Amino acid sequence: MLEAAKDAAAQEAQLRGIDRPLILAVTVLTSLDKTDFKEIGLNNSPDDHVKRLANLAQESGVDGVVCSAREIDMIRKICGKDFKIVTPGIRPRWSVSDDQKRVVSPFAALSKGADYLVIGRPITRSDDPVGAIRLLEIELKNDGRSKDLRS
Repeated sequence: MLEAAKDAAAQEAQLRGIDRPLILAVTVLTSLDKTDFKEIGLNNSPDDHVKRLANLAQESGVDGVVCSAREIDMIRKICGKDFKIVTPGIRPRWSVSDDQKRVVSPFAALSKGADYLVIGRPITRSDDPVGAIRLLEIELKNDGRSKDLRS
């Protein structure tokens, strides 16, 4: 399936005369943890599952994976520095985790080597989305050291 997606994207891009888009594989949702794995009948750990899926994705020739930023170091060791990593579950210090269980701050994710961050609900559910983005910028400029930037 991953190989077919990559090949189809390459063919379509060639027909349109554009660069092929990145093809990413999803590893383990950031809303799942070890307890959830057991509940759905998986006996391995989320880390072991992520390793297996990242390796499979790379062997299939896709460009990278979507995974928790907590797994970046592990994936870099397996797949190398050029393998793209997109990290959802990014939560600035001033936001709530919601249903996400394996969250990381934006600064920590970038420090670990994330290529792209997915920061959804802290912005989209804010009463002031533009203000939330400004707080995010401040947090990143302060190297993530500020605990609460709302004041």
